[in-house]
Amino acid sequence: MKRLRLLLDIRMGVKDLLLHKLRSLLTMLGVVFGVGSVIAMLAVGEGASREALEQIRRLGSQNILVSAVLPADEAAATNNRRFVSMYGLLYEDAQRLQETLPTVRRVVPVKTITKEGRLGTRNLDLRLVGTDSTWFDLVRREVIAGRTLSPEDLRSHANVAVLTEHGARRLLATRSAIGEPLRLGGYAFRVIGIVRSEGASDGAMQTPDQQTDAYIPLTTAKERFGDLFVQSKGGTQTRELVELHQIIVEVASLEEVEATAAAIERMFTLFHKKKDYQISVPLALLKQAEASKRTFSIVLGSIAGISLLVGGIGIMNIMLASVTERTREIGIRRAIGAKRRQIVAQFLIETVVLSMSGGLVGIGIGVLIPWLITRVAGMPTIVSPYSLVLSLGISMTVGIVFGIYPAVRAARLDPIEALRHE
Repeated sequence: MKRLRLLLDIRMGVKDLLLHKLRSLLTMLGVVFGVGSVIAMLAVGEGASREALEQIRRLGSQNILVSAVLPADEAAATNNRRFVSMYGLLYEDAQRLQETLPTVRRVVPVKTITKEGRLGTRNLDLRLVGTDSTWFDLVRREVIAGRTLSPEDLRSHANVAVLTEHGARRLLATRSAIGEPLRLGGYAFRVIGIVRSEGASDGAMQTPDQQTDAYIPLTTAKERFGDLFVQSKGGTQTRELVELHQIIVEVASLEEVEATAAAIERMFTLFHKKKDYQISVPLALLKQAEASKRTFSIVLGSIAGISLLVGGIGIMNIMLASVTERTREIGIRRAIGAKRRQIVAQFLIETVVLSMSGGLVGIGIGVLIPWLITRVAGMPTIVSPYSLVLSLGISMTVGIVFGIYPAVRAARLDPIEALRHE
């Protein structure tokens, strides 16, 4: 019986709303735009945040990156051709990290050199990355073809190179890459593999790879190119003596990462007289990015929630006007036996139907906008299920909260006075 009465009340509420289609539509717009903006803004924020978090995660949550940095007081003197900047990381630093800190599992030294890569008539400036075979274990990159560096390549000082997909396409075009001869800085190398590059930067931390990298054995890089780097650009010449440009440290457990980073900082402060290094901790950046993501979502949700508030006020305003218009109807219903709770239920049903309808339309718009942003602007967007449920729940709540006062006001009308209303 109660279920049948509820269905009749819902049918009556929908019928009353359809009597004023334009007014009902305009009343719904506030909820429609509120729900749509909540979903769209959260989708944009979620997409941008997840992309940044994924870039950091790919660096390895248990990794610590120590990079060579040219000291500020030496930067001005690099234009002097007789001046040689001696800075950066040492082979001894990598050995010391491996042997001294018990929390360190593996240490990967990295030397980077910019040289021209030439294959036939094609040429491209490549960043040669001299490293060992464990680099690809710590910084995971998809192997597209061939293989990566092996311990035997380092022992034999082999002239082999692993290219990134971007560099391989630029140099090899439609030709098969594996086994191709490639000249790097005047030396003949052989391409043994191709990996997918993830080159990007996040704030002050540079990822270990770039789109135009060629990975070669560290022993080969040291033997063929040495530690002195001379570059000429715009009529000026810079001379730098750097043994290692980066050291990637893998920590044994996630809980020990931050403590190990602090220990590395103390060690480098002790053995480096000048600040020629920079320590980056992906885990710390990951925690910071996750906190920023939460704050960003709260701010975006709050801004979009204002639209829902405005929509709720619009619903209340229209329902109060409806109470005034239907005063005589309310009086007749009370006179023939309708109870106050039935009057309250009738008006609440109307407000919930309004807000629910607006919420459903808003969900459709909220899903459409991120799709258009991704297609047109190329920005990543993610519409999460919780944002749809949250928005629909909020729209229902708005209908109930802002419909209570008009419903109670209607129920409290004196039947006699209501019947006299013109």
